[in-house]
Amino acid sequence: MTLYPTDRVALFIDGANLYSSVRALNADLDFRKMVESFRDRAVLTRAYYYTAVVEGEEFSPIRPLIDFLDYNGFRVVTKPAKRFTDGQGQARIKGNMDIEIAVDMLELAPHIDHAVLFSGDGDFRRVVEAVQARGVRVTVVSTLKVQPPHIADELRRQADDFIELAELIAEFGRPRAPATPPSVRTFPPEPET
Repeated sequence: MTLYPTDRVALFIDGANLYSSVRALNADLDFRKMVESFRDRAVLTRAYYYTAVVEGEEFSPIRPLIDFLDYNGFRVVTKPAKRFTDGQGQARIKGNMDIEIAVDMLELAPHIDHAVLFSGDGDFRRVVEAVQARGVRVTVVSTLKVQPPHIADELRRQADDFIELAELIAEFGRPRAPATPPSVRTFPPEPET
């Protein structure tokens, strides 16, 4: 990814999608290092993190991450997750943040030079195209290193640049410790999307 020191950059992190990709790579991310890295290389305008939150639970495993990100320069966008029963009678949780991400990308486009989307969801292809039409370069971060790949081919082709998430793990990540309890991980579980 080519960043210039004067580039106004915004990060758009699809929390559930990124969590799934990082977990598949058996790693954790250091969000503080990640933000510092972007601040060192360009003008970081915004860093958004999107996630659905299960309401009504006494303890939410995502709450410590949300609080950490909120105190460390991220604008955290949440909405309530929905509970439903699937076709097999299993209780599921769904929390899709695609519309929130798309709206924020379009609204911020006149104020940035470069958008970095942390998601492999093919549904974002059209918003990437719309943001590019407004003169913004778009880099997509996801992974091809797992089976199945976590990046939709149409999104990868539409982006100006693609960054393999596994390569970023070396810069601001670490292998996941096998015996680490979920309550101390940097990355608590995300609701399904």
